[in-house]
Amino acid sequence: MNGYYKAELIRGPAREGRPWKTVEDVELATLSWVHWHNQTRLHGYLNDVPPTEFEETFYATKRTDQTLVGIQ
Repeated sequence: MNGYYKAELIRGPAREGRPWKTVEDVELATLSWVHWHNQTRLHGYLNDVPPTEFEETFYATKRTDQTLVGIQ
């Protein structure tokens, strides 16, 4: 994950060889990248569905009307 982050954000083609101006710029860009990575990127293992959409679908298909065995 760390190498992926560095390749995509820190040294990625969007930087075009330009250095980061401040630590705050790196921090804000990191927050944005983490949000994209966790919320909107298409994930091949999940059939090209964003992780949050996959999770919502997963829990939406779970039955909630079943009685839990062994719980009273």
